[in-house]
Amino acid sequence: MKRSIAAPGSAPDRGPAWFSRWLGAQAEFFRILRTVGWPLLDLAVRIGLAQGFFVSGVLKVTNWTTAVELATNVYPVSWMDPLTAAFTGAAIELVGAVLLAAGLLTRYAALSMLILTLVVQTSYNATDSQLFSAALFGWYVVHGAGPVSLDGLLRRGLADSALPLAARIAAASGWVSARLGPLYLSALRVWLAIALLAVGVQATVRPDLPLARLQLWLPISTVQIWPAALLLAGALLLLPGLLTRYAAIALAVASAGTAMAMPAAAVGILLFATLALLVLFGAGLVSADAAIGRKLRQIYPELEGKPAFALEGLPRVVIVGGGFGGLACAAALRRARVSLTLIDRGNYHLFQPLLYQVATAALSPGDIAAPIRPLFRDSFNTRVLLGTVSGVDAARRRVLVGDKEIPYDYLVLATGAAHSYFGKDQWRPYAPGLKRIEDATAIRRRLLTAFEQAESTEDPTEREALLTFLIVGGGPTGVELAGAIAELARFGMEKEFRNFDPASARVILVQSAARVLPTFADSLAKIAQRSLERLGVEVLVGSRVENIDANGVLVNGKPIVARTVLWAAGVMASPAATWLGTEKDSAGRCDWRYGLVQWLGGQAGAGARTRRQAGRRLCGAGHFGAAARRACTRSVHLSTHGESGHDRAQGSRGGFRAHQTLGRSGVVAVGARARWLPGGIAQPRCHHDQLVLGLPDLRRRHPSHYRR
Repeated sequence: MKRSIAAPGSAPDRGPAWFSRWLGAQAEFFRILRTVGWPLLDLAVRIGLAQGFFVSGVLKVTNWTTAVELATNVYPVSWMDPLTAAFTGAAIELVGAVLLAAGLLTRYAALSMLILTLVVQTSYNATDSQLFSAALFGWYVVHGAGPVSLDGLLRRGLADSALPLAARIAAASGWVSARLGPLYLSALRVWLAIALLAVGVQATVRPDLPLARLQLWLPISTVQIWPAALLLAGALLLLPGLLTRYAAIALAVASAGTAMAMPAAAVGILLFATLALLVLFGAGLVSADAAIGRKLRQIYPELEGKPAFALEGLPRVVIVGGGFGGLACAAALRRARVSLTLIDRGNYHLFQPLLYQVATAALSPGDIAAPIRPLFRDSFNTRVLLGTVSGVDAARRRVLVGDKEIPYDYLVLATGAAHSYFGKDQWRPYAPGLKRIEDATAIRRRLLTAFEQAESTEDPTEREALLTFLIVGGGPTGVELAGAIAELARFGMEKEFRNFDPASARVILVQSAARVLPTFADSLAKIAQRSLERLGVEVLVGSRVENIDANGVLVNGKPIVARTVLWAAGVMASPAATWLGTEKDSAGRCDWRYGLVQWLGGQAGAGARTRRQAGRRLCGAGHFGAAARRACTRSVHLSTHGESGHDRAQGSRGGFRAHQTLGRSGVVAVGARARWLPGGIAQPRCHHDQLVLGLPDLRRRHPSHYRR
């Protein structure tokens, strides 16, 4: 029985697809904005508030007589002794400011500073700046400090510690944040909306409306500088909590534009910070936004990370390879109505362009490798499997992983490339290549061990051999390795050895072509060669490697004794063509004349070659991999929704034209024709946005995909 690949129709009406995508994009934008913006805003607000209080406290302490006299005669507190009032105020301003700035005991420091601010506001000096300060202090009382604070660093450890009441205090703080935080946001929003509405009504309908009595509790003076239309529009949106984030953004932009007209510069900053809280955290619990959000989350459960649809019966997409092409394809399909499986032999994504820096001890492996699973933590339709693919059964549509079989409807092979020794595999033990983390760490061990052995040996001939580093291949990897090794020897190990000068190390780059970097422009290749030679690298172009053994390398009939030889001369395609039984060339590439592209990534041209290649070289993998990834993901989307595939990919360049063909095995692939630019470099341009392998019966169901 054939498996249906049509999207299931049992889901409730969710409206147009673009609306759900827009909602998801909006939720993702504000999530990222909150993740990035809140730590920065929190730190800036805490330091800004603490600075003003700390300066005031220092002035009181250094002029204590004047402070007591002011507390007695100028702004006396009727329910407190003047000396006690002066001492309490100075203590709160100094100690509270230090604690608030450091983010230590933030809630308690903010509570004391909130009380002091309200006393000052109601007793003797009512200002808008103090109202906004009180609003921000109240937020810290109910929410606490952000992650860039001592509280944030100590919170989890204190909750699990044996200190008395620590766990209960932590639990109570969490309850206050979760329960009272949204209510406080609602109150803050309504408070600001009432101020906007009062001033807007006075400016348009009731000029005689008395606002003087409201200035004690509302920031009337600050919002009076805004146009009446903006005041009323902001009030009508903020009061019910409708589109609160967008309204707050508009008001924040207006406050930034009218900062010069504010009663005081600090007022504008405090107003901006207050509005930023509404932008980052939303309208609060009691709002139209919250009610609409609850309804939308029922219709679109993916907005809060829940499965949006059942995976049973959906098209099964299997991606082999967790490199650039595989991850980009998986990321583009993470919200599609498919069951997605990503298989890789490692559980991390490797940034291969920086492998040479790991190999030369400039970076650690963790700097260029990131776990794959966290990238798809919130993608419920995606699972990541660790395993090595040994083959593909195209007839039965199975991917073979050890003794397991993974069924697929769509298969994307993004397996990259491997080293090619041009039939001289006996050279492999003596000249390792650089494609994996293990290769980089092995090369680093060889390099550093060579220097250590050169320090300990007493034989000058042996030391010279140990300090000779030969790189075979003048492409990007070879040039990078040669330059990095030369820099390591000349600058990274200065004065570290006693029996020799590391700068005396000999670095040789052997290139069989007439110049280094043959896929780059001639002017760039000349600049690169001059830079290498200035570092002391010996560049041997037009030189052929005839043999490599434990003693060194035979180059053009001349032996070069070198204990460290590195291979960067060539790559070959992965065994994907063998898995699928397609015709391939000596490098393992399948010919695009036959309408098959079997994998993505790796060296451009390593997975496929064009009809017009004719000995000319393709550009690097960036353009090719990006176009192929777009071709793959869009084809899956279009096929599962039964749409035509003749959409032009936006922003693509060059002349990559894709069309799909279908073999009897059920493997669908993308053919290509390349438009050649000056210099013989093909730039891909994609008319489909997907490369798909394994769409059964697509020609019969969607004949429009095959129109030329």
